[in-house]
Amino acid sequence: MAPQQRWSRSRRLALVAATVAASAALASGPGFAAGLGVVAVGDPPAPAPMPPAPATAEPPVSPETAPALSPEPKKPAFGAYLDYDARGVARMAEFSEWLGGAELRVAHTYLPGDRWSNIEGLPGFLDVWADWRTEKADRMLVLNVPMLERNEEGLSDVQVRGLLRRGAAGEFDHHFRALAERLVALEVPDTVLVLGWEMNGITYSHRCGPDPESWKAYWNRIVTAMRSVPGQKFRFDFTPSRGRDAVPWTQCYPGDDTVDIVGMDAYDQPEGLSFDEQVNEPYGLRHHVEFAKAHGKAISYPEWGLFRNGDNADYMRRMLAWMDEHDALYNTLTDYCPHGVWQCSHNPRASQVYRVALSGRGQTPVPEPSTPAPTTPVPAQPTQPAQPPVNCSPLELGDWVEHWLGGKLCARFDWWSRLG
Repeated sequence: MAPQQRWSRSRRLALVAATVAASAALASGPGFAAGLGVVAVGDPPAPAPMPPAPATAEPPVSPETAPALSPEPKKPAFGAYLDYDARGVARMAEFSEWLGGAELRVAHTYLPGDRWSNIEGLPGFLDVWADWRTEKADRMLVLNVPMLERNEEGLSDVQVRGLLRRGAAGEFDHHFRALAERLVALEVPDTVLVLGWEMNGITYSHRCGPDPESWKAYWNRIVTAMRSVPGQKFRFDFTPSRGRDAVPWTQCYPGDDTVDIVGMDAYDQPEGLSFDEQVNEPYGLRHHVEFAKAHGKAISYPEWGLFRNGDNADYMRRMLAWMDEHDALYNTLTDYCPHGVWQCSHNPRASQVYRVALSGRGQTPVPEPSTPAPTTPVPAQPTQPAQPPVNCSPLELGDWVEHWLGGKLCARFDWWSRLG
């Protein structure tokens, strides 16, 4: 399934003025004192800035004392299964628009499992998917690959067992080499291959239950055959369905050498099962994460969505959070009824949760170029020196004294003309 106190200026002026006047009277006699006056000659020059304090070296920060940084959590690449053929590619742009321009980095489709020629990637079928993938370097193509033809014809366990054993003996290797060659020729040699998905159930002929040992040996032969093709960079995704199903999926795990990703198809089922129960059930979501970690593998969710519990907004919210929290490599929602959100009008509440959570994700904001406003230099106005009054001789007392007096001090020598 598919976030100083300071003195007042007037008191200082009074004190400085009195001190200067007394000093001048004592030094120059009565004629000087009688003609004492203050003339404003403009603002004094700004005091010289204090030299900067010497830099104090910060003590080195050790890893033990360094503050912990909280980087932005990485978000999984996401997409949706929108259809298996060219319509699926065409709908991706519309789905992105519905999500406020969010970038879908994952395209997901399935090879038909009716006959070997389709499993080999019949010419023309994969071309449009490959074209989409090669448009941008960071995109991902996820391709579900059946392990047997007549994959959905309800073959008996006896028939399946016989086919698995033939596959384990190498009889079908050439079909998978042909598929690998076709993908390399289409310039998508890094395709993620979800091989023999949901093998722990009973839906498909490529199920594991009738003969787990032969199934694992057959998986390993397929991977070896496809990796033998020059230029390939495939990643193989081992993806059971959530829970025990017909057999525990751990019994089907073929080994770390031939598995790159441990996936899980996880739908909101069975009826009445809460999300916490889906996490903690045997072979459930927690077991999946812990198993992958123990084997040093990334995790994925190639199929997920709503199902037996209807328009379940809580499931949608918590499943999105779960995938973010556990750094899933990618996820692709199954977007048709009853599972989906865009092509299924039966789930308006869950649809709103999905849309709000993912709207705009993956977009790189492009800042508006900032053009500084042109500045016209203002020419400095020459300062005209204040002319002292006639018959008044300015005294050079220094910038600091003149600053506090509010101007230069001058002595008048015509004081005798005002006597009599």
